[in-house]
Formats: sequence, C-alpha cells, structure tokens
Amino acid sequence: MPFLLTHGPRRKRSAPPPPSATPPRPGSPAGSGNSGNSGGESGPSPHRSTFRPDIEGLRAVAVLAVLAFHAQIPGTAGGFVGVDVFFVISGYLITGLLVREAITTGRIRLGDFFSRRARRLLPSAAVVLAAVAVAGAWLTVPLLRADLEQDVLAAALSVANWRFVSQQTDYLAAGHDQSPLLHFWSLAVEEQFYLFWAPLLAVIVLVAARAVRRGRAVRAIVALTTAAVALASFALSLHWTRDSVSLAYLGTPSRVWQFAVGALLALLPWHLLRGPRPLRLVCGWAGAAAIVWCVVSYDASTPYPGHAALVPTLGTAAVILAAVPGRGEREVQGAHGVGRLLSGRAPRAVGRLSYNLYLWHWPVLVLAEARLGTLGWPAKTALTLAAALPALATMRWVEQPLRRSRTVSELPRRGLAVGISAIVLPVVLALVVGTTTLHLMGPATPVDAKGLPPGAAAGPSLLARADGSPLADGPLVPGPAQARKDFPPDGACQVAPEVTRSPECLFGAVDSPDRVVLLGDSHAGQWFSPLLALASQRGWALQELVKQGCPLPELTVKNPQLGREYRECDTWRADALDRLRTGPKPRLIVIASLNRYTADGELLSAAWEKTLKPLRATGAPIVYIEDTPVPGRDIPACVSGAPDSAAACAFSRATAVVADPFARRIEAGAVPGVRSVGVNQVLCPGDGPTCPAVRDRILLYRDDAHLTNVAAIVLAPRLERLLTESGALPPAGAPAPAPSGAPGAGGWTELLRDDFDGPANSRPSPANWSHDLGTCYPGCPAPKWGTGEIETMTDSTANVRLDGKGVLEIVPTRKGGQWSSGRITTVRSDFAPPPGGVLRIEASIALPDVTGPGAAGYWPAFWTLGASLRDGYTGWPGVGELDVMESVNGRDTVFGSMHCGVLDGGPCEEPVGLTSGAQPCADCREAFHTYAVEVDLSPGAREVRWYRDDRVYHRVRADAMDAGTWQRAVDHGVFLILNVAVGGKLPEADGATVGPATEPGHPMRVDRVRVSTRGTAG
Repeated sequence: MPFLLTHGPRRKRSAPPPPSATPPRPGSPAGSGNSGNSGGESGPSPHRSTFRPDIEGLRAVAVLAVLAFHAQIPGTAGGFVGVDVFFVISGYLITGLLVREAITTGRIRLGDFFSRRARRLLPSAAVVLAAVAVAGAWLTVPLLRADLEQDVLAAALSVANWRFVSQQTDYLAAGHDQSPLLHFWSLAVEEQFYLFWAPLLAVIVLVAARAVRRGRAVRAIVALTTAAVALASFALSLHWTRDSVSLAYLGTPSRVWQFAVGALLALLPWHLLRGPRPLRLVCGWAGAAAIVWCVVSYDASTPYPGHAALVPTLGTAAVILAAVPGRGEREVQGAHGVGRLLSGRAPRAVGRLSYNLYLWHWPVLVLAEARLGTLGWPAKTALTLAAALPALATMRWVEQPLRRSRTVSELPRRGLAVGISAIVLPVVLALVVGTTTLHLMGPATPVDAKGLPPGAAAGPSLLARADGSPLADGPLVPGPAQARKDFPPDGACQVAPEVTRSPECLFGAVDSPDRVVLLGDSHAGQWFSPLLALASQRGWALQELVKQGCPLPELTVKNPQLGREYRECDTWRADALDRLRTGPKPRLIVIASLNRYTADGELLSAAWEKTLKPLRATGAPIVYIEDTPVPGRDIPACVSGAPDSAAACAFSRATAVVADPFARRIEAGAVPGVRSVGVNQVLCPGDGPTCPAVRDRILLYRDDAHLTNVAAIVLAPRLERLLTESGALPPAGAPAPAPSGAPGAGGWTELLRDDFDGPANSRPSPANWSHDLGTCYPGCPAPKWGTGEIETMTDSTANVRLDGKGVLEIVPTRKGGQWSSGRITTVRSDFAPPPGGVLRIEASIALPDVTGPGAAGYWPAFWTLGASLRDGYTGWPGVGELDVMESVNGRDTVFGSMHCGVLDGGPCEEPVGLTSGAQPCADCREAFHTYAVEVDLSPGAREVRWYRDDRVYHRVRADAMDAGTWQRAVDHGVFLILNVAVGGKLPEADGATVGPATEPGHPMRVDRVRVSTRGTAG
C-alpha cells in the first residue's frame, strides 16, 4: 500500500464516510470499485472547502447498487456500475484535496497524505482480511483455503486486482470457485491510483512553484495532465475491452480515466459559471437517471468497461456537477434537486457505512455459500443485510477511533505505522494458515508418471488387477494439490486464447515420416500423454494442434477470457486444417472437443461437416474421442476436504454426461470416414445417478471439466485397445502393412493365425488367447453367462488343452454332479474390416463326437462380439454378435446367426437373430470343416456372408436394417470366442436338457483359426 514519502505538519480536516467497491459480475471477469475520502476533504473548487452531503448520499447509491447486484436481486444485473461511481467520487475528492493543499501551502505533503489514507482505509480492511483468513480455515476445504490465503496476501499488499487478472485471463486456471476477497480488486485499483496520482501532482506543483500563489498554473497544468491521462486510459480501456475484458475490467491503467473524470470536476472552474437553476436541476436528475438505467439495463453480456462505462461515469459527474455552486452562490441543492434527496439522513447514514459494508458483504456471501451450497437471491439478500452488523462494529470500534485519534493523527509517521501494522497482521495470518494447510494436504510436486499402476485395457475396472481383488488402501494419486497442476507435459502447445497459430509441436520420433495428429480444444489436449506413448511405441511422431476453448467444429463462440467473439479461434482452426492439407499425410488423426458449445443439433452437424471435409481429404483415418464427463465443480477442492470419503464428491450423471450428438451421429452411420471411441463407461460406470470423482485411488479431474494427466495415462491401455479395435491403429510391434498391391494371395492380409502347435496337455498361446472364467462376466451383470448355461468355465487343461498334434480341444467335464468347460477369447479385439474392405474370420472345427441322449445340452460355438462389450459388457445386441458356427444337442446340423439392433424384436428379430436356420452336416462330428464369416463393406456389397467349406449358405445385407443399426453391428473391431457350453436356453429350445444321460468328456476340436482383411472386394 502507501509508501513512506515525505512528512508534513498535521492538518485538520473533516472526516466523513468511507468509500466502496465490488467484485466481478457473474459470468464476467471483474467487478467494481472502492473509496475516496469524505466529502469534507475537498470543496467544489480548489478555493473552497465545504462538506458535500450529497456525495455522502451518492456513495449510498453506489454501494446499494453493488450489494443488490451481488445478492442477485432481480432487475439489478447492472449493479456493478456502482464501482464506477466510487471511482469518479474518489478522483473528485482526492484531486480537490491535493490541489487545494498545493494552492494554499505551495506544496503537497505526501507523507501526510498517505498517512491519512493509511489510517482511513487500511485498519478496516485488515480486520476483514484477518477475519477471512481465520474463517476460511473453518469454512473452506483445504485446497480453497490455500488459494484464499494467497488472496489475503495479495489483498493486503494492494495487488489483488493483478492476482485476479492472472487467474481470469488464464484458461487453464478456470473452474475454481470465486474468492471471498475478489472485491478487493477495486480497493487495489484505488490504492494504486493514489500511489501514482499524488506523487505526480507533487511533481507538477514543484514545476509550477513560482506561480503557485495565484493557483492558476497548478490548476492549468494538472488539468491538462489529467485530460491527457484520461484520454490515454480511455483508449486503452477500449482496446482491452475488445481484446481482454478481464484485463480491461480489473486492470488499473484501464480504470484511471474514471478517476480522471472526477479530477477534472475538481480542477476546472465550474464555480465561476452562473448556470440557470433549472439546468442544474435537469443535470442532476439526468445523471441519477443514467446511473439507475445502467443498473437495470446492463448485465453480464454488456461489453465492459469500454464505451458502456461512459454512461455511469458521466452520470456520476453530472450529479456531482449539479451541486457545484456558481459565481456568488453558497449552495445549490434546491428543494427539488437530486442533491436534496441524496443529502437525506438515510442516504448519508448508508454512505458513511458504505466502505465497511462493502468490505464485509462479499466475504459473508461467498463463505456462506461455501458452507451451505448455492443460495437463492432472498437468502443472499438476507446475508447482505446481516453483513451490516460487522460493518457497523468495524466502523464504530476500528475506523472512527483511529481517524479521530489525536495521538495517531498528530504525526504522519504514526498513521503510516498504523497502515503498515494493518498490512502485516493479515500477511502473517495468511502465511501461518496457508503454510499449515499446504503441510496438511501433502506435497504439490509433480507425480512421477513412471511409478503409476498399470491401467486396465478392458473391463469395468480402471486399473489392471489380474486376480480381480480390491486395491489396498493408500493415498490418492494425484493428491488434490498435485491435481490442480497435473497438466499434460506439452509445454506451450495448448495455445492460449489470444494465439492464432500453433507451434510445430512435434513429439516422440520427430524424424519419423509417420505421425499421429491430435487436433481440437483442451478436451483433446488432455489425451496428449497416452497418445504420445502409443505413437512412441510404434516409432511414430505425435503432432499436437490444440487451442484452448476453441471448438473444432466451425462454430462462432464467445471467449470468456477475451470477453468477446472468439475470432482467434476461427483463424487458428483454418490454419491448422490448412497445415494438415498441405503437410505430410498423417497415419492417424485423433479429434476431440467439448460437446457443449451449442445445443443446436443442426448447427453443430453443419459445423462439423465444414471441419471434416478438409480432414477427409488427407486420406488419413479419423477417430473421434467422445467427450469425457464435465463435473461442473472444482473436484480437487472438494476431494481435499474429504480425502478419505471421495464418494462425497461424486457429481450428477445427468449434467456431467450429456448426450454427445456427434458421437451418436457417427454410431448411426451419418458421418462417413469417422469412427468414435469412448472411455465414459469406466469414468462413469453403471447407470446410477452420479459419477465418481475418484476411481481405484486415481483422482480423475484436475478442475471442473478436464482429466488429470495421471488419469489420462492410466487410461492409455484402454485407449490403445479402442483405437486398434477401430482399425485405425495397428497393434504395437505389428509389422508395417505390406505395400499396396502385395498383401498376399488374393490380396488378403493375415492378422491372426493359430495352428495350435504345442506340447500335449498345454494351454493355447497366451499371446493370442485369454480365458473367461466362472459363470459370468466380471461384475456379473448377467448370471449363467446370460443364457442359462450350467457349467463353470475354467482355464484347467482338463477343459482347454492342446493335444500335441496341432489341435485345440475344449472339453466339457463333470465332477460330483458339477459341470465345467472352457471358453477362450482372442487377446486382440481390433479385428475390423478396413474402410471399404472385407474382414474374414475362419476356423477348422470338428464338433463333439456325441449324439442322442448323451449329447443333450451340448452347445459348441465359434463366434464374435463387438469390442466395446469388454468395457462393462453393455450394449448387446446393438454392438453386434456374429455366430460363425453353432450346433446344439449333438444334431447333425450347424447354423450361423447375426444379432444386432434392440433386445426384443427390431430389424434383427431378437432374441432369435437373423439366422440361417439348421444346415445339415452328417459328418461334422467326425471330420473337420472350415466355418467362416466375411464382413464385406465394399461398395455394392455391404453384407455379411457365412461359409462352410467355402460355400456361402447365409447372407445378411445392409439394406435389411437401417444404416445406424448396420454400422453399430459391423463397422468396428471384434474379438473371437471358442467355447463349449452345457445347457442353456438354446438347447432347451431345441428340445433337450442336460440330464444324467448327458455324457462328459467329448471335446470340440479346433485345427486352426485365421483372421484376414482385404482392402477391396475381389
């Protein structure tokens, strides 16, 4: 706050009420301002010192506007203009005081001036800051408490506005709760104005010392200087309002012109004018009407300050000017002037209290909501009224005694000592409370990514747990303090709102001709770490083209940091798309974006098409990562208050996981050339009303909308599986695709072949196959595998084994009346037809050699499921099931089926499915036959075909169902399943059930399994 400059003798002065200020508008970067001194510190002219009761009442108007705005009383959305009123009043009173002193004494005693300011303003502020520092330790959670203590430091040192500028203009710091000390920004602006203005006038007085007795040189030079400062500040305010509304609203340079308007009122010789009384009357009421009009007409959408700030500023000037006496007049309040109304006892009483009321009301509101949750305007109004009690107490027992104390006011250094003490007290409290809080929260150092537990590639768990056991207790990773700073390590590659072009931003194998491009807004940027890992594993580069808050679809939006239309976003998007068009062809383009920029579905679809057109022209595969949950609350702050009960920080599924219209259109087949993947099944599992903030001890969110980098890293195996299943990303370590025209016989490229070579009584290769165990999927969403089977699946070689001669055997066994059998699935689940191509899956199988009563309940099968069913096992049958070969009850028949659509009925005739019906095969139990299915997406075909020994016996065409059902069923990765079930609904429907006569020990034998793709049908 004030520096110790020069001292002068104590001068008597009247001591009317204090000033006021206000925090930011909701949805806007900032709020409004603070004080001046009492009306008695300056007369209407530098030659005259008369107390201005109307200014005291004008303060009441200003503070009531601010209070109504903060209480969100309907019809007062523009109440933030009350701060402009305070700034003008301060400029008028302070300049009049300084110039009058210069004219009457020939100098400005800076020490005396700052001493008065210190004892006038700082003690009350110190009481509030100390109270907030202590109350914050009780009413706020630890992470917010640590932030709050930093706010206390900034407020005590009169730099709060610049702290809040840095926060408001930082996109990556968004999502934090409002500070109880946000309103101190305007106090900081005013105190910075004092530090600038008083020394400037002192220098001017020295320059004009020879003419000081007449006063004209001082007034003229100061007036010219003030006018120049006002014009420069106003021009800067207009510029910043266009380009950075937070800086314009909170920054001192863009507010100085409002003080200067008040200063000009005190400097120019208005008192020499003999204006007609009616004109003064109109001037005063017009100014008051302008202020009221702004309160009821302005709102968060008003570009501010900018041109809009002229109205309340000039309105305040008009009210002040209306009561400046003309030549020969002693006072001009008049019976009908606005000054008479403002000079009433009630307005003056509120005006005297305005500074302390302003100091107290905002912390009361914010801390109450921190404890009680969001409040409505009636409750906020009641709390605002209640804030008058501590305000009155502070004025009565702190402010007034220090202002009137002869001991303190006798020497300037004593007042300065009071001010310094008022700074030191809250600073010490903030340091003590803040340091203690940080110690309790644990380290804020970055998390070591190398020490993170492995993530699960599939299933409902976030972390990989081979035995399915629960995790041991331990600390959250990252801790709440770490989470706040747990950003992707991509340097400056998530470019800020004002930047229009991304740097090169190449990572990994930067010299590789192959690259993955990550494109979008910050919701794309959160996937940087896993995609860098996936690219590096393949020897590729990763290029990141990400801009904060910039929708990838071609939409026009308003940026909250800039406070205006986001023109930089449009420029950046066009540049990024052009770079992809003219640069090296990517191996893969991964796109992601917040899905809430607009609720207009048609507008969004058209916007996406404009962006996708140049992306498709690159010829690279395009994968859209579905938008992740948006909690809408400061998750690290919440968790810091409940580290052992993170469930308390769960958030509403309904608001956090809204329908992603773009993902739905992709699934419906309405966005050609784009595939979508998503991890929301594990981030927000099940279908309950809430989503977790923490899973498996991993703190998922770094703010109110973005994943922590730790969560993204843990999700890397799952994301890799989803991308490989989509066909867009080859498995790590897989050989590069063969050059075009040389994929192998018939143009086929082999993805998997297993001839089951190996020692007798050994398990199939774990590189290719995994075992499903028990009687249901993990989490048991459907007992008995959902089909009523009675066996328990095991990985015992009694049930699944190689015979040592190149054949796999899956054997149902019975022990003690309990059946067991085997069910194996491919490790890979990314088997998918290439765009416009064909996927072929085949196996050579001999059915269990048993028939009649001994085969009752036997159900051998070779089949596939959509890859996404490994994530929580939801979405059947829509995601698709292809039964390549099934047979029941030892019949000499086999059949193939396709399951898709909805659970009951629909285009796929569930639960039966689109089946071939029984196909006779008399020797299928004794001899091997080749069973195959082909998913053909080539133009003109678009069908699924079933083969036995290379003869087609069943087809399902795309035109048998709607396009969305078709794409959801076949246009994605799948995994393969081989099993022999015992019992269940299908054998029962065929007329046989497991009984005492059913014979165990008859295996299904598999000679080979092969998966291939072909780029085009041929």
